Amino acid sequence: MLLPMFGAMLEYKYMDNFASGKKIVIVEDNEALAEIYKTRLELIGHTCFIGYNGITGLYFIQKEIPDLVLLDLMIPDISGGQVLETMRGSDWGKQIKVLVISNLNETEAPSNLRTLGIEGYVVKANMLNDQIDQLVTNILSQPVPPPLPTPAPQIDVAAPQTPTE
Repeated sequence: MLLPMFGAMLEYKYMDNFASGKKIVIVEDNEALAEIYKTRLELIGHTCFIGYNGITGLYFIQKEIPDLVLLDLMIPDISGGQVLETMRGSDWGKQIKVLVISNLNETEAPSNLRTLGIEGYVVKANMLNDQIDQLVTNILSQPVPPPLPTPAPQIDVAAPQTPTE
């Protein structure tokens, strides 16, 4: 008799997570790893889309406007750094949270990642598969960061000229 009750408790918890699930785009060229991330995150109630290269990743990011992007840096077509620059340079991508997951050490990664706005940087080789759940949950529980400041337009004002006689 405990087994059906236990199953009902699991189903209830799963449905509760599903109701509050978020959209996540995974931009990862390693298909097996992308599927592991997708399966784990869908089990806790999130809806996931996978882009196996930069162009497909950008397509899903722009189409779905996800709550979070898991972004590999070394991907085909266009790099993860270029994906991030494109996102931040657009109206639709300025507020989307990004977690970089790469095999590059952060010191080897493009230096502008932090200034473009990322929530974190994880080296894949140092991460266990079950850590993705915790990282995503922690990031999604944080408030959306304010948009990065847009530089003020430069106005070229000439000094007033005095009339000549």
